[in-house]
Amino acid sequence: MAILKVARLGHPVLRQAAKPVPPGDISSSSIQRLIDDMIETMHEYDGVGIAAPQVHHSLQLAVIEVERNPRYPQAPEIPLTVLINPEITARSDAKRLGWEGCLSVDGLRGEVPRAEQLSARWLDRSGRPVQAEAQGFFAVVIQHEVDHLLGKVFLDRMADLTTLTHLKEYDRYWLHGEEPESE
Repeated sequence: MAILKVARLGHPVLRQAAKPVPPGDISSSSIQRLIDDMIETMHEYDGVGIAAPQVHHSLQLAVIEVERNPRYPQAPEIPLTVLINPEITARSDAKRLGWEGCLSVDGLRGEVPRAEQLSARWLDRSGRPVQAEAQGFFAVVIQHEVDHLLGKVFLDRMADLTTLTHLKEYDRYWLHGEEPESE
């Protein structure tokens, strides 16, 4: 396994719609190795998910996992989930406003409105079809990763750019609620 280079905002691969993975290719050593490398890369950078375009592969493939993540300490645990050719089939009208960051938009966070619940389908790493209902943080992460497969980043979904903040300021003023100092 290998830690892959993460594409940063501005790289064209992040703004392209990714190509579907042919179902017959899922069991290939190259796709299976890419999945393993994406999982290792996500763990290395304390991500809760990563999509193939973020590691310079324009394919509809993403991995998600949350287990005691230092970047998201309050996040509920999510078992390792591999999504191949995912499709969100329904979204709730109810929205939640939550803080998001991204390995490709390193050092920044912002509040993003997302559907609270969704229905989705995808193929797992064995090529088996999965239909799932997700809510809360898991639904948010699925939407975030599917956006990457559509050529979007969380900044595109922000309703109010005034919440865009560097991580140090997020930790100081938004997460812990300190009052800003007057200048």
